[in-house]
Formats: sequence, C-alpha cells, structure tokens
Amino acid sequence: MTEAGQHRARWWVVGLIFMACCLTYMDRQMFGLLKPMMQAELGWSELDYSGVVIAFHAAFVIGFLTFGPVMDRFGARRGYAVAFTVWALAHTALGLASTVAQFGLVRFILGVGESGTFPARLKAISGWFQPQERALAIGLFNAGASCGALLTLALVPYLTQAFGWRGAFIVTGALSFLWLGLWLLIYRRPPVVDAEAPAPRLTFAMFLSLMHDRRAWAYIVVKFLTVPVWWLYLFWLPDFLYRNHKLDLGVFGLPLLLIFVVADIGSIAGGWASSALIGKGFSVGRARLSVMAVCAVLILPLVVVPFSPWLWLSVAIVAVAAAAHQAFSANLLALPSDLFPKTVVGSVVGIGGAAGAVGAILMALFSGVILEFTQSYVAIFWVSGTIYVVATLCLHFSRVYSTSRSETI
Repeated sequence: MTEAGQHRARWWVVGLIFMACCLTYMDRQMFGLLKPMMQAELGWSELDYSGVVIAFHAAFVIGFLTFGPVMDRFGARRGYAVAFTVWALAHTALGLASTVAQFGLVRFILGVGESGTFPARLKAISGWFQPQERALAIGLFNAGASCGALLTLALVPYLTQAFGWRGAFIVTGALSFLWLGLWLLIYRRPPVVDAEAPAPRLTFAMFLSLMHDRRAWAYIVVKFLTVPVWWLYLFWLPDFLYRNHKLDLGVFGLPLLLIFVVADIGSIAGGWASSALIGKGFSVGRARLSVMAVCAVLILPLVVVPFSPWLWLSVAIVAVAAAAHQAFSANLLALPSDLFPKTVVGSVVGIGGAAGAVGAILMALFSGVILEFTQSYVAIFWVSGTIYVVATLCLHFSRVYSTSRSETI
C-alpha cells in the first residue's frame, strides 16, 4: 500500500468505528428515552429500571476483563466482529422481551458484546495512528457517541409511532448487521504500525507487574470515577427533563439535540486541543493532562442544575459539561497506548473498562435509591459535577507520564 493509500485507509478505519459508536450509543439513548413509556406499559419501579441498568454494567465488568486479552491476542478485526455480533443480536432481542428478568438477561448479553468493542477500537487506533495523532482520532470516533444520541432523537419517535417501542429495537438491530458486513469487507491489519500483529499472551507474571504499576492504577481509578457520569446523561437525562421540566417524548428533541451536538464538538475539540499543544512543543503527557484539567473545571457547574427553574439554563450547563466529558474522555482513552507496550494495551483498557462498569453499577444503584426515596436529582448532580476534579488530581499526583514504557512490564 502506498503512503497516500495508508493515509486514506486509516481515516476509513476511524469512519467505521465512528459508525459503530453511533449504533451502540443509539441503543443506550433509546433505553433512556423510552424509559417513561416502558415503565408505564410494563409497570416498572425506579429500582426495577435501575436493576436492568445494573445488569448491563455487570456484563461490562466480565466482558472488559475477558475481551482485553482477546484483543491483544487476536487483533481488532476478528475481535471487533465477534463482539459486535453478540451486541447486535442482543439489541434486536430487546424488542421481544417483556419482564424485568428478560430485559435484565438480554441487557446483560448486550453488555458482554458491547464491552468487547472498547478495547477493539483502541487496538485499531493504536495500530493505525502515531501517539501524537491518537487523541484526535479517538476524539473523532468518540463523537459517534453523541451522534448516535442525535440519530436516536431524530429516528426513534418516528419508529416508535410506526412500529411501537419493540419495533424500534428490531429495526435498529437490523441496521447493525449492515455495519458488520462493512467492517469485515473493509478493515485490514495496519501496514505501518505493528500494534495489530498478534501479541504475546499476557502471562500471570505480566499481570502482576501491571497491577503494581501506579500508572495502570491511576487509569483504572479515573475510569471508575468518570465513566458513570456519561451513563447518567444517557440513561437518566431524559427522565430528569421529564421530572424537572415536564418534557415528554414528543418535545425532548431540541434540548437533547443541543446537548449532544455540543458534546460532539467537545469530543473532537478535546482530541484536537492536545494534538495542537503537542505540535507547539508540549510533551504528550503535559498536553493530555492540561486539557483534562480544563475539562474538570468546565464540568463543576453541574451541581446547580437541579436548582434551576429555567430549562435552557439547565440545558446549557449540561451541554458544556457533556462536551467537557467527551474531551476529557478522548484524552483519557489515549493514555494506555501512550504509556504501555502493545502486549498489555488491550488488557489495561479492559481492566479500566471493568472499573468504569463497576462505577456505573454503583451510580445506577445510587441513582435508583435516591430517586425512589427522594424524587430529587440534587445529590446525583452534585456527585457528577465534582468527581472530575478528584479524577484530575489523581492523575496529577500519580505522575502517570513520568515513566517511559520501557521501564515497566
């Protein structure tokens, strides 16, 4: 492949991953958007809904720990295809579920499949992009998360009206198999960077060494702290707008549209900002951590959102916070490939993802209990607004970029 061909091919890879992110995040936003309708039809309590969400996150814990080493061993092409197939089948099956137990089981299977897509994405990006470009590439495909939410707002009300909420899951599930065919047809191992070559198997000794590495623990802790907040936007934000501002499925569109458009901009801007700083002479670590610190400050105003009687002030604050989360995430996701050799990148991502899923389980349980007994989002938004400051301080004091790759593992 010529150099020009390689350059085009890697952006095709980003485009494919962007499309997959759109599809998986459509599922997440659909589940939150349809919550009031499903609760009314199926008679769920807040704790029932929370339990289904927890089943999804519990699967992430298992899936992340399983798929990380699988991606290290077999590469992104085959690993992504297997994980996405499991996800697509489970998403489609949601249209057939009726009881809380059935939804919990299907969401668990869906979570196992989706958890495998995370290390696959980063494995592919680490193979096609050099370190100074990875945050931008991650920011671009990570924008698919917000784009998926936007597509949900545009399509799901019409699909629900035409086919019911069950039909909406089945139609979007069918679309997912079209992406799977494109992935298998287009994606190939990267010709320049060797990160897609099958890696040596992660040994127990290597795992123990990883668990003694402060950089790994910093990444794991920060994922544990920050991942749950994005799940809050997806699974509970429509309910917040319904409770606090009396919006329903017919009028959610514009407020959520604005929030996720701004979040898309934040995802791309976060990746661009660190790449631009590196281009101006900043070290990779200083650039990443500087951007993340700014993001933590921008998220703090979330604490006042439950007290605002004005819809558009609430929407503006949440939009900026969602954008800052995406920018923070674009740089956080680049850390494993910055800091660790290819033999363990997938494993680090998997363990970090499992930690994020545990945090999301606790957030779902916390949110369910708080809403069931207080009917208030005050405590939930207070935690969500302040946690990034804690996460940023964790990265700062752990000095994650002060040791080179070659000194560990």
